[in-house]
Amino acid sequence: MSHCPPSACQSCPAHQAAEAAGFGIKEGDWDYLVALAGNPNTGKSTVFNALTGLRQHTGNWPGKTVSRAEGLFRQDGQRFKLVDLPGAYSLLGVSRDEGVTADFLEHGNADVALVVLDATVLERNLAFLLQVLNRMPRCVVALNLMDEARARGLSIDARGLSRDLGVPVVPIAARRGEGLKSLKEAVLEVASGRLECHPLQIAGEEEIAQRYHEEASRLAQKHVQAVGKDQRRWQDRLDYWLTHPATGFPLMALIMAGVLWLTIEGANVPSGMLAELLIDKLHPWLQQAFAALGSPAWLTGVVVDGAYLTLAWVVSVMLPPMAIFFPLFTLLEDFGYLPRVAFNLDPLFQRSGAHGKQALTMAMGYGCNAAGVIATRIIESPRERLIAILTNNFALCNGRWPTQILIASVFLGGLVAPAYAGLTATAAVFGVAGLGVLLTFISSWVLSRTLLKGEAAAFSLELPPFRPPNVLRTLYTSLIDRTLFVLWRAMVFAAPAGIVIWLIANVGIEGQSLAAWAVHGLDPVGTLVGLNGVILLAYVIAIPANEIVIPTVLMLTVQMTGHAVSGYAGSGVLFETGDAGVLLPLLHAGGWTTLTAVCLMLFSLCHNPCSTTLYTIYKETGSVKWTTWAAVMPTVLGFMLCGLLALGWRLTV
Repeated sequence: MSHCPPSACQSCPAHQAAEAAGFGIKEGDWDYLVALAGNPNTGKSTVFNALTGLRQHTGNWPGKTVSRAEGLFRQDGQRFKLVDLPGAYSLLGVSRDEGVTADFLEHGNADVALVVLDATVLERNLAFLLQVLNRMPRCVVALNLMDEARARGLSIDARGLSRDLGVPVVPIAARRGEGLKSLKEAVLEVASGRLECHPLQIAGEEEIAQRYHEEASRLAQKHVQAVGKDQRRWQDRLDYWLTHPATGFPLMALIMAGVLWLTIEGANVPSGMLAELLIDKLHPWLQQAFAALGSPAWLTGVVVDGAYLTLAWVVSVMLPPMAIFFPLFTLLEDFGYLPRVAFNLDPLFQRSGAHGKQALTMAMGYGCNAAGVIATRIIESPRERLIAILTNNFALCNGRWPTQILIASVFLGGLVAPAYAGLTATAAVFGVAGLGVLLTFISSWVLSRTLLKGEAAAFSLELPPFRPPNVLRTLYTSLIDRTLFVLWRAMVFAAPAGIVIWLIANVGIEGQSLAAWAVHGLDPVGTLVGLNGVILLAYVIAIPANEIVIPTVLMLTVQMTGHAVSGYAGSGVLFETGDAGVLLPLLHAGGWTTLTAVCLMLFSLCHNPCSTTLYTIYKETGSVKWTTWAAVMPTVLGFMLCGLLALGWRLTV
């Protein structure tokens, strides 16, 4: 056995992997350490959940498990700590995930390795298992997805395979709970030493990868037989339509448009109900409560009209769309559709110097850019991951959809006959969304040839079988892990923004509020690019949350013009209305034209990310430089687009 000095150990990946085994669960809480390994899409995370009872997300696309997860399970009074390693196709590769898995198996001091194999594609999985056996002799094989193998008419001789491999092989169907008791018993037998393993070893150094695959092929041919009719041929037909060049893109656009339409339409009613509860009822009650307690007017304004009202707007506007979009998106993910999206878009991203998996992170950004940034963890290459992070803001998040829809409906829909108003507004909104996709490709291409030069990395993109999603788990993970997580971050940043909104509207210098001073100062710049000072100030104030842009614009417009609006509560108080009969006269009084509306839609697409996303970018990159780039790049592009449009408009009108 080789040794290294203690100073070198601290930076050694293997040492760090071994130390990681103790994170989160105290030493002594477990008797045996189990390393859970396997190819992506073998159901490894489902096995982890089934054994430990933890609710880890089981996304049905390659590379989902990019960080370690751990949990405890018991068998016959013994406690087992299960460490879920990143999915890997090989231990001979150089990717981050494969390196972590290989280091832990070799140096992590696990008592036993539990390797999950997909029974429907056994040959490829066996090549990985043979590599594990060369590093970890004490091993148990979980032959998962036996239910799918039976549906495909496959018969697998698990006992014969176990004899040839020299380790226990346990057939299971983790989603249904089949075979889990036998699996835990086998793990206990091997970990305790009561069952001795004599694993098959592949000798030699040269052409070792080829030998692994040759032996895997031999074992699969010997122990797997087709004995019945394949009942899953519908998957092949569905794959044909979803990935064919002629039909894949139209179906992809239709599916994504359907998800967005359901999100937009479905959010209207609950959003209205929340607004009625939190704003129409609870806000006046809080004002009365503060007055009854003798609170000074400024304190009531800051707390109730500032911080609380802004939080109420963020919750009522942001929560319903996320509560609809994230479950729908997760259902597509668990069903197995998202790898098909990546397959379709991969050639375009490759040509732009980016990574094919960026298609998945971009799609996640349509729900929330902060979530899209977090999703870039599935991209192994640091360079390509950074490209995905910097360009994710071009995907319209749910905080910007209300702005797009409202302005398109009120201004652009009014340019045509009433019968075509809805169609015109919808076309305009999806046109802006399509422009965002185009800008993603263009900016990725520019970044890959300037700041982030390099060749696009190759990656294995597996199209996993379609599987019925676990609806209850989907609701849990999408609502708790995604929706509430992102909403909480937005609320943390929105409360201070609400205080700022109230202060600038109510604190004045020389008879003018700070808001008025700022609007007058920003007006020349705003007018030059087809906007105005009110819009620019609103975007500065609304950095914490895009949801408050329109309410802030309306509040500032009323304050600057003195235009009376029924139901408006006073200076510095947010409000919003979708009634064109109220909105159009107010905005026209503020000097708005069709150019202003179109430029606002463009600027809504291209401006700095919200503070929640910026904070997430900083946490993911650890860099002030790249966080600044993420803020500056889309903002500069937004000013350029609006400026060019305004110039062309003035030259032609």
